[in-house]
Amino acid sequence: MNTTQVTLQLVTREQEKPLANLLELYLHDMSETLPIRISEEGHFGYAWLPTYWAEPDRRFPYLIRSESGISGFALVTIGSTVSDDPEALEVAEFFVLRRLRRSGVGRAAVQQLWTERPGHWVVRVSEGNPGGHAFWSKVVRDYTHGSFGEQRTPGRHYPWRVYEFDSSRLAPPPSP
Repeated sequence: MNTTQVTLQLVTREQEKPLANLLELYLHDMSETLPIRISEEGHFGYAWLPTYWAEPDRRFPYLIRSESGISGFALVTIGSTVSDDPEALEVAEFFVLRRLRRSGVGRAAVQQLWTERPGHWVVRVSEGNPGGHAFWSKVVRDYTHGSFGEQRTPGRHYPWRVYEFDSSRLAPPPSP
């Protein structure tokens, strides 16, 4: 896939429905390893979604688009429970449609995100999510040229692997 066609679109409240639909797919995927419950109506629901418009200076919802159309999403917050920096940017949730995984869409999207929003970034991934762990380990290492901090912290169900780096001090890697 031509990853130069990957873009991030900041989602407005009026464009919430596609993001909410993608969150259902994401939560379905995550329910494979985490005890995420589905409602009697058949929805997982993402309780924090309204806060992305209630706190627009601290929360940033993005749709990931590629030549295939809507391809996923990224939810970014300022502040992280695993960082002492109250202004750290955190990848709170990240999702790419299954058929587009390993195509370069996810890599291109996060590289764009880290470049367009320079600063101290935190990425945490559950060790119960081996596919996510492999993805984040590789993209963080490649983007930072190995210049990042990594720690393991306790989690509710599985330990978290936490990556931290400052994207404002890095030159982005060349496009594949």
